[in-house]
Amino acid sequence: MVFIRLYREGKLERDDVSAHEIEALAHQDDVVLWIDYTDPTADDLLGVETVYGLHRLAVEDAVHDFQRPKLDRYPNHLFLSAYQAGLQPGTGELAIAEISAFVTRKALVTVHGPEFDADKLMAHWDAETDLAAHGVPFLFWGLLDMIVDGHFDAVQELDGHIDALEESLFDDHSPDHELQRKTFELRKNLVRLRRVVLPMREVLNTLLRRDDLIGCSPAMQPFLQDVYDHVLRATEWTESLRDLVTTILETHISIQGNQMNLVMKKVTSWAAIIAVPTAVTGFFGQNVPFFGFQSDYGLWLSTALMAGGSIFLYLAFKKRDWI
Repeated sequence: MVFIRLYREGKLERDDVSAHEIEALAHQDDVVLWIDYTDPTADDLLGVETVYGLHRLAVEDAVHDFQRPKLDRYPNHLFLSAYQAGLQPGTGELAIAEISAFVTRKALVTVHGPEFDADKLMAHWDAETDLAAHGVPFLFWGLLDMIVDGHFDAVQELDGHIDALEESLFDDHSPDHELQRKTFELRKNLVRLRRVVLPMREVLNTLLRRDDLIGCSPAMQPFLQDVYDHVLRATEWTESLRDLVTTILETHISIQGNQMNLVMKKVTSWAAIIAVPTAVTGFFGQNVPFFGFQSDYGLWLSTALMAGGSIFLYLAFKKRDWI
């Protein structure tokens, strides 16, 4: 499926352009097109490949999934591979949608699957109509800004989940297996997010260093610089959160070890207390005459020794907070 928007002299003129009009419109100097393909094949892209001189290697990358985020330069165009990211409501699982883009002087051609939110991209462009006069650099900036803002929002949501995880870390009523499960889920999401966020730094860096690649005007430079700043913040934030999750897991293991030591101290203390009556009854249970043998005095003596020894050990352990 293909959807085409036509901008003329910085204003949205039509959003119902058909594919057979592309060739004629491509030769008009005041026209900029956004050509959006959903799940196309290489044959579907043959028309725009011919009109805009798209490189066959870039076309091949566009129709194959799981490309590395990158910005490649070709004689007639740039080729972007990137990922939209966001947390799914309810489950909190990271959802990733791949998008490829061909950036030419007069058109932005995007290729993606049905999971990519194209409506959000159009809303982002429509909210910045004052920049539409810059043509393709405006469209390309809008795409990058939406992608990076999505990364930033995902990192921010993960930070909120980690804060909640930190609060439950010292909650005695929180099940250990639930805490471990959430910790590993967060770590998995952060690792996946890092894979799509980190390469964007090089994408924006290349674009800022080589602004001639798409004829970017000086007026668009601050906006691209702002996107680059967001990329740096999202990257640094992702790295710090990954370290924080590792720290939470290590802290949880340390707490479990401390709790185990506390249990062992209590068990040992009670075993020592129980050992006193055992020792006394063992001594007075000898089959030979001893002090108080076969007399009430011996009974009271053994009882007093058991009670006194047990109370003494209990108080001693209690003072040291062992029980």
